[in-house]
Amino acid sequence: MAKVAIQKCKNTEEASKSLLEYSDTVTDLIRRRAFDIFKGRDGGKGTDLSDWLEAERGIVWAPASELAEDQKEFKARIAVPGFEAKDIQVSALPDALDVQADATHSHEQGDGIHFCEFSQEKLFRRIGLPAAIDVDNVSASVDNGILRITAQKAEPVQKPRAAAAVA
Repeated sequence: MAKVAIQKCKNTEEASKSLLEYSDTVTDLIRRRAFDIFKGRDGGKGTDLSDWLEAERGIVWAPASELAEDQKEFKARIAVPGFEAKDIQVSALPDALDVQADATHSHEQGDGIHFCEFSQEKLFRRIGLPAAIDVDNVSASVDNGILRITAQKAEPVQKPRAAAAVA
């Protein structure tokens, strides 16, 4: 079982900037791929939306996932076949877990490949949590193609009592 590094983001704005940069990069890849699909059909049969969705499916992959909860923690399992721990980025936010990874695949010169179904999709999964977590108490590991994330729930915030009125 290999440990996966966790980026701990105590506030959502911290993670939003890197997520926005990642989103911009992926959107640009999808845009270019959709245009290639459009050109490939000579602008004929099809629509912009179908070109975009086809491009998106080829670039971004949302893997099968599950989220379980008990009194103390959340446990997430995410299918990440073919990914090693070093290739996976997990971000723990107070209200969500983000998982990203880039699939890489290449061929050596002269391999004599007849066909290849390996892809270079980007894995992305955001798991919104129904209660806040303690981002300092999150762990993740990968074993047999399954990413396991355990996140302790945050202690409920106690609101300070109002001082008793003096008569």
